[in-house]
Amino acid sequence: MKTFLEISGGIAGIVLLYYGAEFLIRGGIGIARKLHIPELIVGLTLVAFGTSAPEFVVSLSAGVTGKGDIAIGNIVGSNICNIALILGLCALIRPLSVNPRLFRMDLPIMTVSTLLLAVFLFFFRGVDRLQAVIFLLMMAGFIAWQFFSAKKNREDAAALAEELEESAGNKTYSAIALVLMVAGGLFGLVAGARLFVTGAVSAARFLGVPEAVIALSLVALGTSLPELATSLVAALKKQGDIAVGNVVGSNIFNVLFILGIAPLVHPISARGISHADCAVMVLVTVLVVPFMWTRKRISRIEGALLLAVYIAYIVLLAFGQGAAPRG
Repeated sequence: MKTFLEISGGIAGIVLLYYGAEFLIRGGIGIARKLHIPELIVGLTLVAFGTSAPEFVVSLSAGVTGKGDIAIGNIVGSNICNIALILGLCALIRPLSVNPRLFRMDLPIMTVSTLLLAVFLFFFRGVDRLQAVIFLLMMAGFIAWQFFSAKKNREDAAALAEELEESAGNKTYSAIALVLMVAGGLFGLVAGARLFVTGAVSAARFLGVPEAVIALSLVALGTSLPELATSLVAALKKQGDIAVGNVVGSNIFNVLFILGIAPLVHPISARGISHADCAVMVLVTVLVVPFMWTRKRISRIEGALLLAVYIAYIVLLAFGQGAAPRG
């Protein structure tokens, strides 16, 4: 009975994570507007944080409580899910256009940060405080570049402002309502993360599989729901560049910010993440770059290939649990 309740709580945790992120970003943007904070700054920070908030609170909560396999497995699995599942599905719905601006810094940073994480996991089986500082410095440099680049390019700033409007909606709320939204969003994220991690651990024990496998699959998919929803809606609206940009930005944020902050609180060891898991993360990251470069779009065939890689990986997790021993 206890296991059933914990797993049910984990499902409820997914709902709290999703709506917690939604309320946090809406309330935060509303407060920023009332304080006359430039939309460009908000767009580069709060909007970017919004869709990755579930990954952040889940990995932080898991890392602090010594569940390193869940903390890092969530990041590795989410980045695989973002590229292989989300971009694959979106490209099948409609070929995705790619904004050439992504090739200046975003795609190189996504690739480098992914390779660096794979190296840390391969040689150190986790992320310590020094490695976290490296990630955090890279994140600071990336945000600074984005800020100054957008300031010089009005088109970038206009795009960010438009994304901001879509994220916040058109409703006007009172200051008290906005503060309550932020407080409620933070509560939902924290409570949802705790329920989700507890449910994931219980599910792993009930199914008799390692926690890392649950983190790389179910936890990763659950925390990627905001990215999935955002990108699918963008694809249906024929806004492929937004769908692609959302995934690229999320993958950068997952590695550089989340693994730049969480290990500072408590170094994270993840011996359950196998070399095969890292290899798949690197594979889909390296594979998607030439897809984007070719004709500046991701075709349906390329989307199908990405989706096939994701399905094959999940099958390996379910039946083979990776090509290398875990733990």
